[in-house]
Order: sequence, then structure tokens, then C-alpha cells
Amino acid sequence: MAIPKLVFLFLGLAVASTAWAQKDPEQTAWIESYEPLTHENMPYRLMKPWGYDANKLYPVIVSLHGGGGRGNDNLKQLKVWNQQLAQRALREKFPSYVLAPQAEHLWDADHLAKIKAIIASLPTVDPDRIYMLGHSMGGHGTNILIQLDPTYFAAIAPSAGTGRTNDEDFIEASIIKDVPTWAFHGDQDTVCPYEPQETLFKEMQKLGGNMKLTTWIGDNHGVSGKFIPGAKNGTTQLSSGRCDPEPDFMTWLFKQSRSK
Repeated sequence: MAIPKLVFLFLGLAVASTAWAQKDPEQTAWIESYEPLTHENMPYRLMKPWGYDANKLYPVIVSLHGGGGRGNDNLKQLKVWNQQLAQRALREKFPSYVLAPQAEHLWDADHLAKIKAIIASLPTVDPDRIYMLGHSMGGHGTNILIQLDPTYFAAIAPSAGTGRTNDEDFIEASIIKDVPTWAFHGDQDTVCPYEPQETLFKEMQKLGGNMKLTTWIGDNHGVSGKFIPGAKNGTTQLSSGRCDPEPDFMTWLFKQSRSK
């Protein structure tokens, strides 16, 4: 799948993404948990840890939006999983920073440099527990950015990412085999087809990599609301005995640390 085709697909996803923001204010109050900020012309939203304590170190979750979040309004990048992460019960159980940058094009090295700079400016960050996740263009971006610096993040979770593409935009399993990864994909996905993700997983199996793959049986592309709470139609495979078999996503994520 060449880059121009990727761009075309992601452009096709850019529907009326702000419609939800015009609903009942009680349904969108969670947005206020994410402070709107900017770094070097890159808009981003930041949610701080619940019950913040200056004497503690907190993980950081970097959230990469899909094609429908592209722009510079500093709003469209907040997706269903950002809403889930803003739920009080989840924030109390898993206090962390959640960083949601906004891009106008496919995620690249410049975005990664800015993300790192923002994280470096935050107080009381646990540098061994910085995580990255995203859906669609954001899942693809997660796979791309981790290759640029595979030692920076403690774990990644790409949803409906593109897995392998072509030589210009290649996911190299040998580079990311040691990064704890939990990927998610609908087996009927026609936007970012399942087959490249399946191929990448098989390569991780051959390498003894640290990758879990949850396949949403019967689902197409719209699965971004499932990876945090889980769903009954998911089947999970482990690429090797190195994988943490923990079935709850947030519990799994917060167990991962570079110090391990």
C-alpha cells in the first residue's frame, strides 16, 4: 500500500468529526479534562493525573488520532478512547498524563521530536513508563514512530494500524520486536486491511517478539472504542512466551516499564 493510497484512505475518514462536540454539554464535559495547549505550532491537549502529587512519578500515555482528527483546531483529535481515559474511575485507578497532539498530515519524525519536548517539560514524569497508542492513521503512526526511537516508549498499542506497507513506509519487525506491543484489528477491515497486520504478527512470532494481537471477529474499521474496555468478539494471540498474558488492557499497559 503506497503512501498516496494511505493518504487517500485517511482523507476518506475525515467526516464531520466535530458533530459530537455540539451535543448536550453534559455528554462532552469530559473534554474539559484536557487542557488545550500548543508547542511549536503543534496543537495538543493534556490531561493531568488524577489526584496529582508532586512527590510521585506518573506514566504518560501519548494518544495519536486517526485521519478524522487531522487539523489545527485542537479539538478533533479527542476520540472515544480519550473519553474513556477521562472517566473518573479509570483515572483514579490509573493516574497518568494523557497527551493528545494534533497533526495535519501523517505522523512523522517532526511530530515525535515535539512530543518528546512536551513530555520533557512535564513535572514528575516516570521516564520508564511512557506509552503510545492510536487508531487508524494513529495506529499506523504508532508503528512508524516506534521505529524512529524503539528505546523511548515502554509499550505501544496500535489499533487498526497498517502493519506492513511498501518499501517507502516499511514496518520492520526486527526493530520493534523487543517493544511490548498489543495490536488490535478488525478482521473485516477494508480501510486498513487486516492481512498486513497479520503478516507482521507472524514475523514477530518467528523472531520471538513481544507482541499480542487481538482480532475483532466480524468487525470492520470502526473498533477504536473497544481496545480499552475490551469486547466479547476479540480473540488474542501471543507471539511468544515473552508476552504478558494479562487480559485487561489498562492493567497490561501500566505493568510495562523500560526498567524491565
